[in-house]
Amino acid sequence: MHHSLHLFDYLVFLVYFIIVAGYGYYIYKKKKKATTDSKDFFLAEGSLTWWAIGASLIASNISAEQFIGMSGNGFNIGLAISTYEWMAAATLLVVAIFFLPIYLKNKIYTMPQFLERRYNQKVATIMAVFWLLLYVVVNLTSILYLGALAITTISGINFYVCMVFLAIFAIIITLGGMKVIGYTDVIQVFFLILGGLATTYLALQLVSNQFGTTGVLNGFKLMTEHASDHFHMIISKDDPKKYLDLPGLSVLIGGMWIVNLNYWGCNQYITQRALGADLKTARNGLLFAGFLKLLMPIIVVLPGIAAFVLYKEGLFQTEMMKDGSLNPDNAYPVLLNLLPVGLKGLSFAALTAAVVASLAGKANSISTIFTLDIYKKIYNKEADEKKIVSIGRTAVIITMIIAIVISNFLGIDKKGGFQFIQEYTGFVSPGVFAMFALGFFWKRTTSSAALFAMIGGLLLSFFFKFLPGFANLECLHSIGYSVLNPDSGVYEIPFMDRMGIVFVICVIGMVIITLANPKSANNPKGLAIDAGMFKPSMGFTVGAILILGILMALYTIFW
Repeated sequence: MHHSLHLFDYLVFLVYFIIVAGYGYYIYKKKKKATTDSKDFFLAEGSLTWWAIGASLIASNISAEQFIGMSGNGFNIGLAISTYEWMAAATLLVVAIFFLPIYLKNKIYTMPQFLERRYNQKVATIMAVFWLLLYVVVNLTSILYLGALAITTISGINFYVCMVFLAIFAIIITLGGMKVIGYTDVIQVFFLILGGLATTYLALQLVSNQFGTTGVLNGFKLMTEHASDHFHMIISKDDPKKYLDLPGLSVLIGGMWIVNLNYWGCNQYITQRALGADLKTARNGLLFAGFLKLLMPIIVVLPGIAAFVLYKEGLFQTEMMKDGSLNPDNAYPVLLNLLPVGLKGLSFAALTAAVVASLAGKANSISTIFTLDIYKKIYNKEADEKKIVSIGRTAVIITMIIAIVISNFLGIDKKGGFQFIQEYTGFVSPGVFAMFALGFFWKRTTSSAALFAMIGGLLLSFFFKFLPGFANLECLHSIGYSVLNPDSGVYEIPFMDRMGIVFVICVIGMVIITLANPKSANNPKGLAIDAGMFKPSMGFTVGAILILGILMALYTIFW
């Protein structure tokens, strides 16, 4: 197995680089307004089409943690990990119908801005600082680290050279503003899907060949036969290690909704793509992203299951090991190294596209929050448009340098990239989503209640995380809220269920705190909403019904 690229692979990659950089420069020169207009720089106000919004959402969302981490989970858990992708398709519909109208009607450009308007400056500032820390220390850093790790595994290029290259490539795109990011993301998604499908094609062909047949359909059929336990979407408690990650029906009616609604509806990194458009364009963009989400497991999960089948047949026994033990995260790089010359360069470009698009999107969001919600409001209230854009660009460069410096000290490779991001963002998701949900739809909700959800939700998440260490939770096993972890020997609450419990406590606490304040009955901070805001167009409705129908079919077939 060759951990290096052929000259032709480098040429394929160079073509990709020239196309993305050249198109980005063309958009930058064509839309020079972005150099001085802060709303245009951060939001690409009014200039992104529905297909650019949808593609940018997916390009920013899919990165090394999906290609490497979800393929690793496909190897270890199976198709069930696809619930993150498929449930996201349903979540995007909810966000498009109920969340976007509220943001756009109230001219919301950043999440802290929403919190300031709905609650107060204190809530907004605390959350802005917290989001910056989370985005830089967890998201940006892990994307950069995992991307460099995957690329060095495939190409043999020095790890730190890969990290610096990815950072510089992302900075080049980010400095052009959201308009450049949005339109170059369309090309990134093209390479991402094309290269990803090439890897899946190879994986299925390898399975076919291993059993003396040919064809991708035969490969898929053989996978379902030789790894039947890897093709169930709903995990049983009889398999406790998998159940702790994906606890049964909670992926349909429990914590998975909190994960997705917080990520897709209350996340600057994601919603920013739609906040500069009109409602119809933004909704259609999210609908398009929903359809692309249905496709993602074919690219990021099936290769992992294929690697598992091949590993069971005696292949990759050495390549799948790390430090003397099996490492599922090696599944995708192992398959990429088997690709023929040219296709390997294409898949290399796809992985780079996924990483760079995510880095650019995350860096732009960090820059937006820092510049508009901290620098402009606290340090320099009189800053003009040109100064704001300049500070935004400086913030991009500084945060990328910070990510490079600290990435090696967080133990990302030991925890697993996908789990690393899910665990640390999961500590805040329940409280933040409770704060947003009640802020949207209950006018009485007070700023004191929001502070309780924000701070109390974090503390409660830590409490339930470490509760099994000093309390026996076997009593919760019979009602489905704890399972025996064979590694630790103690009963633990699955991650998803823990989020659901914290969310419910936060909502109850917010209701009590709000009702205890008699002034809340006439809360001037309540948002004006009406039923007409949430009525989608006929075209959107047809598309949404189609997505839901496909989801029902998928969960029925692979239940």
